[in-house]
Amino acid sequence: MTITQFRYIVAVDNHRHFARAAEACFVTQPTLSMQIQKLEEELDILIFDRSKQPIVPTPLGERILEQARKVLQEAAVLEHMSKQIKGTFEGELKLAVIPTIAPSLLPRFLVEFNKAYPKIKLFVEELKTADMIEALRKDRIDVGIAATPLEERGIVEKPIYHEPFVAFVPSYHKMSKDKFLLASEINPDELLLLNEGHCFRNSVLSLCNHKNLNSEGIHMESGHFDTLVKLADKGMGMTLLPYLTGIDLNDRYKGSVKPIAEPTPTRQVSLIHSRTQLKIEWIEALEEIIVKNLPKKVLEAPEQVVSPL
Repeated sequence: MTITQFRYIVAVDNHRHFARAAEACFVTQPTLSMQIQKLEEELDILIFDRSKQPIVPTPLGERILEQARKVLQEAAVLEHMSKQIKGTFEGELKLAVIPTIAPSLLPRFLVEFNKAYPKIKLFVEELKTADMIEALRKDRIDVGIAATPLEERGIVEKPIYHEPFVAFVPSYHKMSKDKFLLASEINPDELLLLNEGHCFRNSVLSLCNHKNLNSEGIHMESGHFDTLVKLADKGMGMTLLPYLTGIDLNDRYKGSVKPIAEPTPTRQVSLIHSRTQLKIEWIEALEEIIVKNLPKKVLEAPEQVVSPL
């Protein structure tokens, strides 16, 4: 049995599909399948039940996979130790960011991080929070950026900034002339929301005390803030945005962005990783560059953190 074979079976378990696992391992499917079959023959154990779709591990296969992950973790320890001894930042760092943070945060630091650490190959993807937690538990990613607190077992949360909510109030709205809004003034029946699965939506509903939304008329939900802004601007209501998204709007829309009075509802944004994560120095370097490129407004201590759950 080999480390490579262990990587292959873990990849199949992660993707529950031979072709996608082969693609993730940068090998052909016949190569991956052959190596897994060799391992099964050597162990005299069927690791995967191929009759089911998606593919699932057999009961004995689950135990083999658990041990294979431990072996791969220990191999990674040795590899990372050698790099620490040489004092080099070289290798792969897999980062996931939730969709409501990625567009406003990634452009602020990615270029500088790449310049500062050219030997770190940074892989970035957008994942919703639940998928990010699963990816961390299965070692598919090294670190995530998400709204917290999450209080997930075995997951470390390192807060890096606190992002106030702002309101997008279009010119036709009765509150468009107000310099700021009170949280108590926000009518959930007028709000355009992100669709289900986005933690920012949950935070907004939490702010509004989970009031039932009006069932009359058009009820619009979207996966993108820019869609909500454009629809609000066309007369379909108002919406709430994270601060960084609000300041990034083009000049046509910026005049409709209103602060919310103190205590301003705020989301906490954190780097999250597993307690056994080896690349702590790299994650700390990532944090340093992110913080360096943020406006002071989001580095201030908040009075009210709205739960993302």
